[in-house]
Amino acid sequence: MHPDSFVVKEPQDNRTTAPHVLPIYATSSFVFENIDQGVEIFKNIESGHAYSRYANPTVDTVARKIADLETLGLDMKAEAVLTSSGMSAISTLLLGLLKSGDTVLSQGNLYGGTTELLSAILQPLGVDTIFTDLRDLNGVEEILRSKPSVRLLYCETPANPTLACVDIAALSELAHRHDTLVAIDNTFPTPLLQQPFAHGVDFIIHSTTKYLNGHGNSIAGIIVGRDHELMRKKVWRAMKLAGTNCSPFEAWLTHNGLKTLALRMERHCANAEALADWLEQHPAVARVNYPGLSSHPDHQLAKRQMRGFGGMLSFELGGGLEAGLHCMNRIRFCTLAPTLGDVDTLILHPASSSHLNVSKEIREKNGITDGMIRVSVGIEHVGDIIADLEQAIG
Repeated sequence: MHPDSFVVKEPQDNRTTAPHVLPIYATSSFVFENIDQGVEIFKNIESGHAYSRYANPTVDTVARKIADLETLGLDMKAEAVLTSSGMSAISTLLLGLLKSGDTVLSQGNLYGGTTELLSAILQPLGVDTIFTDLRDLNGVEEILRSKPSVRLLYCETPANPTLACVDIAALSELAHRHDTLVAIDNTFPTPLLQQPFAHGVDFIIHSTTKYLNGHGNSIAGIIVGRDHELMRKKVWRAMKLAGTNCSPFEAWLTHNGLKTLALRMERHCANAEALADWLEQHPAVARVNYPGLSSHPDHQLAKRQMRGFGGMLSFELGGGLEAGLHCMNRIRFCTLAPTLGDVDTLILHPASSSHLNVSKEIREKNGITDGMIRVSVGIEHVGDIIADLEQAIG
Protein backbone atom coordinates (compact mmCIF):
# COMPACT_ATOMS: atom_id res chain seq x y z
CA MET A 1 0.00 0.00 0.00
CA HIS A 2 1.27 3.46 -0.86
CA PRO A 3 1.99 5.75 2.15
CA ASP A 4 -0.54 8.26 0.78
CA SER A 5 -3.24 5.62 1.20
CA PHE A 6 -1.89 4.19 4.43
CA VAL A 7 -2.29 7.47 6.38
CA VAL A 8 -5.93 7.76 5.26
CA LYS A 9 -7.11 4.32 6.37
CA GLU A 10 -8.54 3.64 9.83
CA PRO A 11 -6.26 1.47 12.00
CA GLN A 12 -7.41 -1.78 13.53
CA ASP A 13 -9.31 -1.36 16.80
CA ASN A 14 -6.86 -2.80 19.33
CA ARG A 15 -9.25 -2.94 22.28
CA THR A 16 -8.69 -6.16 24.22
CA THR A 17 -11.10 -5.71 27.15
CA ALA A 18 -14.35 -3.86 27.65
CA PRO A 19 -14.14 -0.19 28.72
CA HIS A 20 -15.36 0.60 32.23
CA VAL A 21 -17.01 3.87 31.08
CA LEU A 22 -19.24 4.22 28.03
CA PRO A 23 -17.09 5.39 25.06
CA ILE A 24 -18.00 8.28 22.79
CA TYR A 25 -18.65 6.85 19.34
CA ALA A 26 -17.60 9.95 17.42
CA THR A 27 -18.30 8.56 13.97
CA SER A 28 -20.77 9.69 11.36
CA SER A 29 -21.16 6.25 9.81
CA PHE A 30 -20.56 2.55 10.40
CA VAL A 31 -18.96 -0.10 8.17
CA PHE A 32 -20.92 -3.04 6.77
CA GLU A 33 -19.31 -6.47 6.52
CA ASN A 34 -20.83 -6.78 3.04
CA ILE A 35 -23.60 -5.22 0.95
CA ASP A 36 -26.11 -7.87 2.02
CA GLN A 37 -25.73 -6.82 5.63
CA GLY A 38 -26.16 -3.18 4.64
CA VAL A 39 -29.41 -3.95 2.81
CA GLU A 40 -30.76 -5.91 5.77
CA ILE A 41 -29.93 -3.09 8.21
CA PHE A 42 -31.60 -0.47 6.01
CA LYS A 43 -34.67 -2.72 5.68
CA ASN A 44 -34.71 -3.22 9.47
CA ILE A 45 -34.39 -6.98 8.92
CA GLU A 46 -31.15 -6.97 10.91
CA SER A 47 -30.49 -4.57 13.76
CA GLY A 48 -27.33 -2.54 13.36
CA HIS A 49 -25.86 0.91 13.02
CA ALA A 50 -25.50 2.62 9.67
CA TYR A 51 -25.42 6.39 10.14
CA SER A 52 -25.29 8.36 13.40
CA ARG A 53 -28.30 10.50 12.51
CA TYR A 54 -30.34 7.29 12.58
CA ALA A 55 -28.70 5.68 15.61
CA ASN A 56 -25.41 5.70 17.47
CA PRO A 57 -24.14 3.30 20.18
CA THR A 58 -23.41 6.05 22.71
CA VAL A 59 -26.74 7.75 22.13
CA ASP A 60 -28.70 4.49 22.10
CA THR A 61 -27.12 3.32 25.36
CA VAL A 62 -28.07 6.51 27.20
CA ALA A 63 -31.58 6.49 25.73
CA ARG A 64 -32.02 2.89 26.90
CA LYS A 65 -30.86 3.78 30.43
CA ILE A 66 -33.35 6.65 30.75
CA ALA A 67 -36.19 4.52 29.33
CA ASP A 68 -35.39 1.80 31.85
CA LEU A 69 -35.29 4.38 34.65
CA GLU A 70 -38.77 5.63 33.70
CA THR A 71 -40.12 2.05 33.89
CA LEU A 72 -38.03 0.81 36.83
CA GLY A 73 -40.27 -1.27 39.09
CA LEU A 74 -43.13 -1.23 36.58
CA ASP A 75 -44.19 -4.28 34.59
CA MET A 76 -43.42 -2.75 31.20
CA LYS A 77 -40.69 -1.80 28.77
CA ALA A 78 -40.42 1.49 26.93
CA GLU A 79 -38.55 2.82 23.92
CA ALA A 80 -36.68 6.12 23.83
CA VAL A 81 -35.30 8.57 21.29
CA LEU A 82 -32.61 10.98 22.45
CA THR A 83 -32.72 14.36 20.68
CA SER A 84 -30.66 17.52 20.39
CA SER A 85 -32.60 19.51 23.04
CA GLY A 86 -35.73 19.48 25.15
CA MET A 87 -37.51 21.65 22.59
CA SER A 88 -36.47 19.31 19.77
CA ALA A 89 -37.90 16.41 21.78
CA ILE A 90 -41.24 18.22 22.03
CA SER A 91 -41.27 19.29 18.37
CA THR A 92 -40.22 15.83 17.18
CA LEU A 93 -43.02 14.18 19.13
CA LEU A 94 -45.60 16.66 17.80
CA LEU A 95 -44.37 16.36 14.20
CA GLY A 96 -44.37 12.59 14.43
CA LEU A 97 -47.85 12.21 15.87
CA LEU A 98 -49.91 15.07 14.45
CA LYS A 99 -51.14 16.24 11.07
CA SER A 100 -53.08 19.22 9.74
CA GLY A 101 -56.57 19.25 11.21
CA ASP A 102 -55.51 17.69 14.51
CA THR A 103 -55.81 19.49 17.83
CA VAL A 104 -53.67 19.50 20.97
CA LEU A 105 -55.31 19.94 24.36
CA SER A 106 -53.01 21.55 26.90
CA GLN A 107 -52.71 23.93 29.84
CA GLY A 108 -52.10 27.67 29.79
CA ASN A 109 -49.27 27.55 32.34
CA LEU A 110 -46.80 25.62 30.19
CA TYR A 111 -43.15 26.48 29.73
CA GLY A 112 -43.14 29.56 27.50
CA GLY A 113 -41.15 27.88 24.72
CA THR A 114 -43.72 25.09 24.44
CA THR A 115 -46.58 27.60 24.31
CA GLU A 116 -44.81 29.56 21.58
CA LEU A 117 -44.04 26.37 19.61
CA LEU A 118 -47.70 25.39 19.63
CA SER A 119 -48.94 28.85 18.62
CA ALA A 120 -46.21 30.11 16.29
CA ILE A 121 -45.10 26.90 14.53
CA LEU A 122 -47.79 24.23 14.84
CA GLN A 123 -50.83 26.47 14.38
CA PRO A 124 -49.74 27.78 10.91
CA LEU A 125 -49.23 24.13 9.92
CA GLY A 126 -52.88 23.43 10.68
CA VAL A 127 -52.49 21.93 14.17
CA ASP A 128 -54.61 23.90 16.64
CA THR A 129 -54.19 24.02 20.41
CA ILE A 130 -56.87 24.42 23.05
CA PHE A 131 -55.45 25.84 26.28
CA THR A 132 -57.58 25.07 29.30
CA ASP A 133 -57.39 24.39 33.03
CA LEU A 134 -56.46 20.70 33.12
CA ARG A 135 -57.40 20.58 36.81
CA ASP A 136 -61.04 21.01 35.74
CA LEU A 137 -61.71 17.39 34.80
CA ASN A 138 -65.34 18.05 33.85
CA GLY A 139 -64.19 20.78 31.48
CA VAL A 140 -61.52 18.50 30.01
CA GLU A 141 -64.07 15.75 29.41
CA GLU A 142 -66.44 18.17 27.70
CA ILE A 143 -63.68 19.35 25.34
CA LEU A 144 -62.69 15.77 24.52
CA ARG A 145 -66.31 14.81 23.91
CA SER A 146 -67.16 17.81 21.73
CA LYS A 147 -63.85 18.05 19.85
CA PRO A 148 -62.96 14.70 18.23
CA SER A 149 -59.99 16.32 16.46
CA VAL A 150 -58.07 16.33 19.77
CA ARG A 151 -55.35 13.73 19.16
CA LEU A 152 -52.95 14.62 21.97
CA LEU A 153 -53.29 15.83 25.54
CA TYR A 154 -50.01 17.50 26.53
CA CYS A 155 -49.23 18.52 30.10
CA GLU A 156 -46.54 19.51 32.59
CA THR A 157 -46.77 18.62 36.25
CA PRO A 158 -45.49 20.40 38.23
CA ALA A 159 -45.83 23.19 35.68
CA ASN A 160 -43.14 25.70 34.78
CA PRO A 161 -43.00 28.17 36.56
CA THR A 162 -46.14 28.08 38.73
CA LEU A 163 -45.53 24.54 40.09
CA ALA A 164 -49.25 23.80 39.61
CA CYS A 165 -50.00 20.08 39.43
CA VAL A 166 -52.54 18.10 37.42
CA ASP A 167 -53.95 14.63 38.05
CA ILE A 168 -51.98 12.42 35.66
CA ALA A 169 -54.06 9.26 36.16
CA ALA A 170 -57.42 11.02 35.80
CA LEU A 171 -56.34 12.90 32.66
CA SER A 172 -54.93 9.73 31.10
CA GLU A 173 -58.14 7.83 31.76
CA LEU A 174 -60.28 10.60 30.25
CA ALA A 175 -58.03 10.99 27.20
CA HIS A 176 -57.87 7.28 26.45
CA ARG A 177 -61.64 7.03 26.74
CA HIS A 178 -61.77 9.42 23.78
CA ASP A 179 -58.93 7.78 21.79
CA THR A 180 -56.50 10.58 22.63
CA LEU A 181 -52.82 10.07 23.39
CA VAL A 182 -51.21 11.62 26.48
CA ALA A 183 -47.74 13.17 26.71
CA ILE A 184 -46.16 14.72 29.77
CA ASP A 185 -43.08 16.84 30.38
CA ASN A 186 -41.39 15.14 33.36
CA THR A 187 -38.33 17.42 33.46
CA PHE A 188 -39.00 18.99 36.87
CA PRO A 189 -39.52 15.84 38.97
CA THR A 190 -37.32 13.39 37.03
CA PRO A 191 -38.14 9.65 37.07
CA LEU A 192 -36.83 9.47 40.66
CA LEU A 193 -39.72 11.56 41.98
CA GLN A 194 -42.47 10.80 39.46
CA GLN A 195 -43.10 7.91 37.06
CA PRO A 196 -45.90 8.99 34.71
CA PHE A 197 -46.13 5.56 33.03
CA ALA A 198 -47.49 4.25 36.34
CA HIS A 199 -50.38 6.68 35.89
CA GLY A 200 -51.22 5.75 32.30
CA VAL A 201 -49.46 8.27 30.03
CA ASP A 202 -48.24 7.28 26.57
CA PHE A 203 -45.18 9.52 26.17
CA ILE A 204 -42.74 11.20 28.53
CA ILE A 205 -40.56 14.18 27.56
CA HIS A 206 -37.43 15.44 29.30
CA SER A 207 -35.08 18.26 28.69
CA THR A 208 -32.10 16.18 29.79
CA THR A 209 -30.20 19.48 29.82
CA LYS A 210 -31.74 19.99 33.25
CA TYR A 211 -31.71 17.55 36.16
CA LEU A 212 -30.77 14.37 34.29
CA ASN A 213 -27.47 15.95 33.28
CA GLY A 214 -27.41 18.37 36.19
CA HIS A 215 -24.16 20.15 35.49
CA GLY A 216 -25.04 22.74 32.86
CA ASN A 217 -22.63 21.38 30.25
CA SER A 218 -24.93 19.54 27.84
CA ILE A 219 -28.04 20.29 25.82
CA ALA A 220 -30.23 17.32 24.89
CA GLY A 221 -33.75 15.97 25.19
CA ILE A 222 -35.54 12.64 25.20
CA ILE A 223 -38.88 11.14 24.20
CA VAL A 224 -39.85 7.94 26.01
CA GLY A 225 -42.87 5.97 24.78
CA ARG A 226 -44.48 2.73 25.82
CA ASP A 227 -46.02 1.98 22.41
CA HIS A 228 -43.09 0.42 20.56
CA GLU A 229 -44.73 0.64 17.15
CA LEU A 230 -45.56 4.34 17.49
CA MET A 231 -42.07 5.05 18.72
CA ARG A 232 -40.42 3.25 15.81
CA LYS A 233 -42.76 4.14 12.95
CA LYS A 234 -43.64 7.72 13.90
CA VAL A 235 -41.37 9.24 16.56
CA TRP A 236 -38.02 7.75 15.48
CA ARG A 237 -38.91 8.41 11.83
CA ALA A 238 -39.66 12.08 12.61
CA MET A 239 -36.33 12.39 14.44
CA LYS A 240 -34.46 10.78 11.54
CA LEU A 241 -36.04 12.95 8.85
CA ALA A 242 -36.09 16.22 10.79
CA GLY A 243 -32.49 15.65 11.88
CA THR A 244 -33.16 16.30 15.56
CA ASN A 245 -30.82 13.56 16.74
CA CYS A 246 -28.57 13.94 19.77
CA SER A 247 -24.82 14.03 19.31
CA PRO A 248 -22.71 11.29 20.95
CA PHE A 249 -20.80 13.83 23.04
CA GLU A 250 -23.98 15.39 24.49
CA ALA A 251 -25.32 11.91 25.23
CA TRP A 252 -22.06 10.99 26.96
CA LEU A 253 -22.21 14.08 29.17
CA THR A 254 -25.80 13.21 30.08
CA HIS A 255 -24.68 9.67 30.91
CA ASN A 256 -22.05 10.99 33.33
CA GLY A 257 -24.56 13.32 34.99
CA LEU A 258 -27.08 10.53 35.53
CA LYS A 259 -24.68 8.75 37.86
CA THR A 260 -25.18 11.37 40.60
CA LEU A 261 -28.89 12.02 39.97
CA ALA A 262 -30.12 10.31 43.16
CA LEU A 263 -27.65 12.15 45.39
CA ARG A 264 -28.36 15.49 43.75
CA MET A 265 -32.16 15.17 43.88
CA GLU A 266 -32.06 14.36 47.59
CA ARG A 267 -30.20 17.62 48.29
CA HIS A 268 -32.24 19.67 45.77
CA CYS A 269 -35.46 18.58 47.51
CA ALA A 270 -34.19 19.23 51.04
CA ASN A 271 -32.89 22.70 50.15
CA ALA A 272 -36.05 23.65 48.26
CA GLU A 273 -38.27 22.66 51.17
CA ALA A 274 -36.18 24.73 53.60
CA LEU A 275 -36.17 27.74 51.26
CA ALA A 276 -39.93 27.48 50.65
CA ASP A 277 -40.58 27.45 54.40
CA TRP A 278 -38.41 30.54 54.86
CA LEU A 279 -39.97 32.45 51.96
CA GLU A 280 -43.48 31.74 53.21
CA GLN A 281 -42.66 33.67 56.39
CA HIS A 282 -41.14 36.69 54.60
CA PRO A 283 -43.36 39.81 54.79
CA ALA A 284 -42.49 40.97 51.24
CA VAL A 285 -43.48 37.65 49.67
CA ALA A 286 -47.13 37.50 48.63
CA ARG A 287 -47.17 33.81 47.64
CA VAL A 288 -44.84 30.81 47.46
CA ASN A 289 -45.41 28.12 44.84
CA TYR A 290 -43.96 24.84 46.06
CA PRO A 291 -46.01 21.62 46.08
CA GLY A 292 -44.32 20.50 49.29
CA LEU A 293 -46.03 23.27 51.26
CA SER A 294 -49.36 22.38 52.86
CA SER A 295 -50.59 25.79 51.66
CA HIS A 296 -50.07 24.79 48.00
CA PRO A 297 -53.48 24.09 46.40
CA ASP A 298 -52.20 20.88 44.81
CA HIS A 299 -50.26 19.60 47.82
CA GLN A 300 -52.38 16.49 48.38
CA LEU A 301 -52.33 15.60 44.67
CA ALA A 302 -48.55 15.99 44.58
CA LYS A 303 -48.25 13.69 47.60
CA ARG A 304 -50.23 11.01 45.74
CA GLN A 305 -48.28 11.02 42.48
CA MET A 306 -44.79 12.17 43.52
CA ARG A 307 -42.16 10.61 45.80
CA GLY A 308 -40.71 14.03 46.61
CA PHE A 309 -41.51 17.61 45.76
CA GLY A 310 -38.44 18.54 43.72
CA GLY A 311 -35.95 21.37 43.63
CA MET A 312 -38.05 23.97 41.81
CA LEU A 313 -40.11 26.74 43.37
CA SER A 314 -41.36 30.20 42.54
CA PHE A 315 -42.54 33.09 44.66
CA GLU A 316 -44.37 36.33 44.03
CA LEU A 317 -43.25 39.68 45.36
CA GLY A 318 -46.03 42.07 46.28
CA GLY A 319 -44.35 44.98 44.55
CA GLY A 320 -44.92 43.59 41.04
CA LEU A 321 -42.50 44.18 38.15
CA GLU A 322 -40.41 46.79 39.96
CA ALA A 323 -39.91 44.52 42.97
CA GLY A 324 -39.11 41.56 40.75
CA LEU A 325 -36.42 43.38 38.77
CA HIS A 326 -35.02 44.98 41.94
CA CYS A 327 -34.61 41.53 43.49
CA MET A 328 -32.91 40.14 40.39
CA ASN A 329 -30.42 43.00 40.26
CA ARG A 330 -29.41 42.47 43.90
CA ILE A 331 -28.65 38.73 43.61
CA ARG A 332 -25.01 38.05 44.55
CA PHE A 333 -24.49 34.41 45.61
CA CYS A 334 -27.04 32.75 43.37
CA THR A 335 -26.80 32.91 39.56
CA LEU A 336 -29.05 34.72 37.09
CA ALA A 337 -29.42 32.16 34.30
CA PRO A 338 -32.26 31.07 31.96
CA THR A 339 -32.09 27.39 32.78
CA LEU A 340 -32.68 25.03 35.70
CA GLY A 341 -31.57 21.77 37.27
CA ASP A 342 -27.87 22.62 37.68
CA VAL A 343 -26.01 21.94 40.92
CA ASP A 344 -25.91 25.67 41.75
CA THR A 345 -28.93 27.83 42.52
CA LEU A 346 -30.33 29.60 39.45
CA ILE A 347 -32.74 32.55 39.55
CA LEU A 348 -35.03 33.61 36.70
CA HIS A 349 -37.69 36.30 36.20
CA PRO A 350 -40.24 34.63 33.87
CA ALA A 351 -41.99 37.80 32.72
CA SER A 352 -38.75 39.19 31.26
CA SER A 353 -37.21 35.94 29.99
CA SER A 354 -38.82 32.50 29.61
CA HIS A 355 -42.34 33.94 29.16
CA LEU A 356 -41.38 37.20 27.46
CA ASN A 357 -43.17 36.18 24.24
CA VAL A 358 -46.31 35.02 26.04
CA SER A 359 -48.92 37.77 26.27
CA LYS A 360 -49.35 39.40 29.67
CA GLU A 361 -53.04 38.47 29.61
CA ILE A 362 -52.28 34.75 29.23
CA ARG A 363 -49.42 34.94 31.74
CA GLU A 364 -51.46 36.59 34.46
CA LYS A 365 -54.48 34.38 33.79
CA ASN A 366 -52.25 31.43 34.62
CA GLY A 367 -50.57 32.94 37.67
CA ILE A 368 -47.33 34.04 35.98
CA THR A 369 -47.22 37.59 37.28
CA ASP A 370 -44.73 40.42 36.77
CA GLY A 371 -43.50 39.97 40.32
CA MET A 372 -42.86 36.23 40.07
CA ILE A 373 -39.33 34.89 40.64
CA ARG A 374 -38.44 31.28 39.74
CA VAL A 375 -35.74 29.50 41.71
CA SER A 376 -33.95 26.32 40.71
CA VAL A 377 -32.63 25.49 44.15
CA GLY A 378 -29.09 24.10 44.04
CA ILE A 379 -27.17 21.75 46.29
CA GLU A 380 -25.08 24.43 48.08
CA HIS A 381 -25.47 25.01 51.82
CA VAL A 382 -29.04 26.22 52.17
CA GLY A 383 -28.00 28.99 54.59
CA ASP A 384 -26.06 30.72 51.83
CA ILE A 385 -29.04 30.54 49.47
CA ILE A 386 -31.39 32.01 52.06
CA ALA A 387 -28.93 34.76 53.00
CA ASP A 388 -28.63 35.88 49.37
CA LEU A 389 -32.38 36.02 48.84
CA GLU A 390 -32.83 37.83 52.16
CA GLN A 391 -30.53 40.68 51.12
CA ALA A 392 -31.92 40.70 47.54
CA ILE A 393 -35.55 40.95 48.56
CA GLY A 394 -34.64 43.65 51.07
